[in-house]
Amino acid sequence: MQISPDNILYWQHGFLKLNATIVFTWALMLIMAVGARLVTSRLSTGPERSRWQNLLEVVVLAIEKQIGDVGLKEPRRYLGFLGTLFLFVAAASLCTMIPGYTPPTGSLSTTVALALCTFVAVPFFGIEARGLAGYCRSYMEPTCIMLPFNIIGEISRTLALAVRLFGNMMSGEMIAGILLTITPFIFPLFMTVLGLLTGMVQAYIFSILAAVYIAAAMESAGPAGKAGTASSTP
Repeated sequence: MQISPDNILYWQHGFLKLNATIVFTWALMLIMAVGARLVTSRLSTGPERSRWQNLLEVVVLAIEKQIGDVGLKEPRRYLGFLGTLFLFVAAASLCTMIPGYTPPTGSLSTTVALALCTFVAVPFFGIEARGLAGYCRSYMEPTCIMLPFNIIGEISRTLALAVRLFGNMMSGEMIAGILLTITPFIFPLFMTVLGLLTGMVQAYIFSILAAVYIAAAMESAGPAGKAGTASSTP
């Protein structure tokens, strides 16, 4: 049983490799993009709405509420980034029902890429809200001695995000693989349901942690809080 999609090769020429991680990642992004286009192509403001629009509104409102609960004002401002993170990880887990599919989140390269997106988004939103000088000043609070420690903390936080998601996703795959090897006729259905639940939980945790880090980066240094927001410390 192939647990990691990195080990499944479809094409190779020299050092160039096309494995299942790349194929499933791009296929999942294509499905999400096409699905989003189809759902949003016929939006209605009237009382009669399609089932897909109702589902879309429920998901969007739920994500916005969670972003607001973290401490970020104007949740819609961060909906595109945080919502995409959540939906990608969740969709990667839901697609495990498809025969022959291996979630790309089972590869460390994918989880590192998702963590790097958060690593870039944190200073992006922080600089946008507080300005370059204000954001850089936060690395020297309360004293300039904290500068190297804050930088190390920023890097280690990104590494922890990647390893946390990878470890949690891989643990479910490994347990399922072991149990299916031992008792192949009893556990498949239960482990599939457990895997879906684990994937949804990890999608929620990953997106919430990203929101918390962004909220911390946008914390205003002054009481007026001209563009910052109250931070929720992780």
